[in-house]
Amino acid sequence: MLPPLKPIAMKERVSMIFIEYGEIDVLDGAFVVIDKTGVRTHIPIGSVACIMLEPGTRVSHRAAALAARVGTLLVWVGEAGVRLYASGQPGGARSDRLLYQAKLALDDAARLKVVRKMYELRFGEAPPQRRSVEQLRGIEGARVRETYKNLARRYNVQWRGRKYDPTDWDSSDLPNTCLSSATACLYGITEAAVLAAGYAPAIGFIHTGKPLSFVYDMADILKFDTVVPVAFRIAAQEPSEPERKVRLACRDIFRESKLLGRLIPLIEEVLAAGELKPPEPPEESVPPAIPEGENLGDAGHRH
Repeated sequence: MLPPLKPIAMKERVSMIFIEYGEIDVLDGAFVVIDKTGVRTHIPIGSVACIMLEPGTRVSHRAAALAARVGTLLVWVGEAGVRLYASGQPGGARSDRLLYQAKLALDDAARLKVVRKMYELRFGEAPPQRRSVEQLRGIEGARVRETYKNLARRYNVQWRGRKYDPTDWDSSDLPNTCLSSATACLYGITEAAVLAAGYAPAIGFIHTGKPLSFVYDMADILKFDTVVPVAFRIAAQEPSEPERKVRLACRDIFRESKLLGRLIPLIEEVLAAGELKPPEPPEESVPPAIPEGENLGDAGHRH
């Protein structure tokens, strides 16, 4: 008998891979993609943070179960990864982390401290004093728009603003298409890290009311140092397949910047800025009937 599978820590993994036009299954214990000619391609599922599933893919129950067991996030995306439709949830399995995150989000003073820390990490300077979350959001928006303009000038890209129609993605111009593809890549691995750390993607501090609010919060800290310059650089080249070129470039920048190794410590740093202690379990709570064994993965990976 083989020993039970245990997740590999997120920082040790490849960031992501894209799969299209294939049937994903588990054959002879291996995670494989079978194309229309019957050719199998083996995927080292446990060493990948997230798999982007493009149109034309089918996933078997056994494959989804194996991905969940090894802590690999499956994300269903549109063509070339420009849209995010849905995702599996192999992590987020720590109630203490979820309660801690919720406690920070529900405390106005703590939430403001977390938002200020996000602002500081994103722009490299402390935000103005005595500003509400709403005021900080407005300041952030103005700086973001100016950053887009500066990058467009640097790469000699014609820029008309960040505009796209979620119901008609193909109507976007080239720079916006590249940006959408790049941010989708970043959102995928950020969600994988949030879940691996044991937190909830939906409980945000700047963004609220969306399934990936916290993912957007964390990704925004990093995107102007990683994927946004890549998107403008590729838009300036006017390639025939911009989305594919963007996602390959994003994969390279994630590896070069060791982004997966930075994400979980960054999440902890941001939440620690709220200066609240994690809540203690109630006295009447019942501990696990079966003690958990040692796990090689991160805090949120299921044993």
